[in-house]
Amino acid sequence: MDWQSDRLSKRLTFSPKRTEELFTVLAEIDAIKTAFRLTGKLAPQTITRLTQSVIITSTGASNRIEGNRLSDEQVEALYRNLHIRKFKTRDEQEVAGYLEMLERVLESYGEMPLSESLVLQLHRDMLQHSDKDERQRGAYKFGPNRVEAKDAQGNVVGVVFDPTPPHLTPKDMQELVEWYQWADKAKFKHPLIRIGNFIFEYLAIHPFQDGNGRTSRLLTNLLMLQHGYDFTALVSHERLIESRKADYYLALNRTQGSWKSKKEDITPWLSYFLSIVKAQADEAIALIEEDNIEALLSEKQLALWQWAQARNEPTFSRKDAVEALEFPARTVEAIIKKLLELKRLKRIGEGRATRYCIISK
Repeated sequence: MDWQSDRLSKRLTFSPKRTEELFTVLAEIDAIKTAFRLTGKLAPQTITRLTQSVIITSTGASNRIEGNRLSDEQVEALYRNLHIRKFKTRDEQEVAGYLEMLERVLESYGEMPLSESLVLQLHRDMLQHSDKDERQRGAYKFGPNRVEAKDAQGNVVGVVFDPTPPHLTPKDMQELVEWYQWADKAKFKHPLIRIGNFIFEYLAIHPFQDGNGRTSRLLTNLLMLQHGYDFTALVSHERLIESRKADYYLALNRTQGSWKSKKEDITPWLSYFLSIVKAQADEAIALIEEDNIEALLSEKQLALWQWAQARNEPTFSRKDAVEALEFPARTVEAIIKKLLELKRLKRIGEGRATRYCIISK
């Protein structure tokens, strides 16, 4: 197969103006990617805390985009009790599967090379707890499935586009995965262009009866991590899509308008996709900048910082912190030292009379 001449490759030839626009954004994202990988500021405890937060917020957002009604607080409660495996509602069943699959992707992406069987497995395992999806999980669609936009209540508010018919889906999916495998090996175009192109085509095919959007977001996490975009595990792209859901559907709709025509125009989708990744990267770099102190702190450091901020009194002593937080004195002393180094606390007095106050920014 001459993938260089395939329509999936041809549509990635842009005008000089569009190329400049896209690569300006790509350069900004990659500069942050490099800075993020080189920095040693984020402590292992902080990374663990942020990753757990991403698992919760990403799961909530990805499912709410499709009409699920669980809040992040409800998703977190479910995450803490996944071992119980008793899910009362369809919403809980869907969320539980996504939680488990996203956690697996974040932990094992290096051992999950993209293949058609992996896509089927992701879909199957994501829906493993969903009773209503027993017939279709891990299997390509058996009937037509329009891509519909839904509001916050789960009501259909419009049709985004009509995807590949069921009888052509296996062929289209095989070709899509083989194209990506070739493009990746050949380093055809920028990695984010490859990923964006793959995700759009996947959504356009809409290979499963249901769960396509959620599976596409798991695949996005997987492919970005495999290409070294480590901040994917620390900032939720699903949350950003949820906050710009109308633009998400509009970009898909505009791009699908020329899908499989002689002059395919994928730029509406790529522009949207890259804007999400850029916002994700911007939030990531904020994690390693001094102003975003909470991202630099471990769980116990954060607890003391938030306690100090919430106090009615302007100053506190080490003893005050020990009694309030019930941390060992040495732990409190180490945390205070860290906050002093970050120039977020100021020491007042000496010896036993020493007190601390927050430095206002």
